[in-house]
Amino acid sequence: MGYEGFGLDHINPPPHKNAPFKSLTQEQQAERSAELMVDFMTSCPGKTIISGVTGFALGGIMGLFLSSMAYDTPLHTPSPTTSIAGINGQAMVKQFADLPMKQQIRLQFSDMGKKSYSSAKNFGYIGMIYSGVECTVESIRAKNDIFNGLTAGCLTGGGLAYKNGPQAALVGCAGFAAFSLAIDLYMKSEDGKPPKNDFNE
Repeated sequence: MGYEGFGLDHINPPPHKNAPFKSLTQEQQAERSAELMVDFMTSCPGKTIISGVTGFALGGIMGLFLSSMAYDTPLHTPSPTTSIAGINGQAMVKQFADLPMKQQIRLQFSDMGKKSYSSAKNFGYIGMIYSGVECTVESIRAKNDIFNGLTAGCLTGGGLAYKNGPQAALVGCAGFAAFSLAIDLYMKSEDGKPPKNDFNE
């Protein structure tokens, strides 16, 4: 398909633009499907879902890696100086060490799966809320600047910590907002105007 020029579809849409999907040719159907996919991915619901799924996957991988490295005390049991229900930590570690190897491996993989799933849920929730709030704020303000991420970070951090009280919500808001601001400033650091002598070398 030849290049028809930038913006011509908006000025003079082709006849098949609003035609039923079944009446289109195979090439036109592929083009329509790609347009629908791009429209969904750039919409607020699409960004929210994609961020949630991506965060869930990334959190699961990180949780699996971190839990597999936490081998200092088996199954994250307390240290030998602490006790739970009258049983000190040293006895709990000894009981685990006395189990058959297959059962130890089964319990370790079960613990790793729980930790990984918990981390995946947290990352997915953070990504979903942050992306959804940022897209909504950007749509309302009709601007793309650092204040969108700053607002989204504050609302996300405050929403995650509000159950622990207003002080925790305030700290979470400030922490997430500061982190979001730092990331946005770094990502937009190369968006400045070119130097005056950029084309006069």
